[in-house]
Amino acid sequence: MHLRRVVRFIAVAGSVCVSLVAARPSPAQNPPRPTQATQAGRGARQERAPDYPVRPPVPPEQLAHGQQLFRSNCSFCHGSDARGGETGPNLVRDKIVLSDQHGEIIAPIVQNGIPDKGMPKFALSTTDIASIADWLHAQPLSDRGSPSMLDILVGSATAGQAYFSGAGRCTECHSATGDLAGIGGKYDAKTIQNLIVSGGGAGIGRRVSGGGPPPKVPPTTVAVTLPSGQTYSGTLDHISAFVVALREADGTYRSFARQGSVPKVVVTNPLQWHIDMLPKWKDSDIHNLTAYLVTLK
Repeated sequence: MHLRRVVRFIAVAGSVCVSLVAARPSPAQNPPRPTQATQAGRGARQERAPDYPVRPPVPPEQLAHGQQLFRSNCSFCHGSDARGGETGPNLVRDKIVLSDQHGEIIAPIVQNGIPDKGMPKFALSTTDIASIADWLHAQPLSDRGSPSMLDILVGSATAGQAYFSGAGRCTECHSATGDLAGIGGKYDAKTIQNLIVSGGGAGIGRRVSGGGPPPKVPPTTVAVTLPSGQTYSGTLDHISAFVVALREADGTYRSFARQGSVPKVVVTNPLQWHIDMLPKWKDSDIHNLTAYLVTLK
């Protein structure tokens, strides 16, 4: 009796083992391992685009020319290394710069400016702007987002005073004992230099260094004349190649679509002289003016 149970148990166990073996898939039934092409395809779908486009190398002399142009025209707002200044953003990581290849996207912005953002237009050729773009593209991504630390007080206060009263024509609008009295005690050197460059316009509504209040500047105004001859004027709210908007003295907001030169738009910017001078100033002029204004305590 006992022997029969043992034989029956062995028979059942054997049948279970046979079933398990039969149930296991054969090597031919195993799902095929991904090939290198499949793995490469998956990797291509999962990989991110590079943070910075890879571009062919540029001759050193062209990079040097681009750096010189940038520091002469752009560094006062964007920092000497293009990583941001007091009033200008970091250009090394800017989306427009990243998308640009050889200055084709940057050129229209530089040549037309962005008036509502306080950026003037520059009389630079497309070739020069391409050199600036190439230099920007060559900047490493390390230390991204860190604003530049510029050595501001490198000019001559004596030369700055002479320029202020003479060739600079600053006394036509300003006075060292009037509107600029005590400016050296209100703002630090970097803020004063930015005020020279922008006339204060780029700092409107922004906190400035040195503890002083934001400079008060008259608003930019605009007059819009329709084909019918009717004219609307007021404080400029926004302007682009496609639209101009203003706010009238009574608070009425008006917006007009633009198509080329229609309607006629005349913008009056009280800081226009500063904007026009930006591409003409020499580094020494601005450094000397800064050194002089800092002494007006």
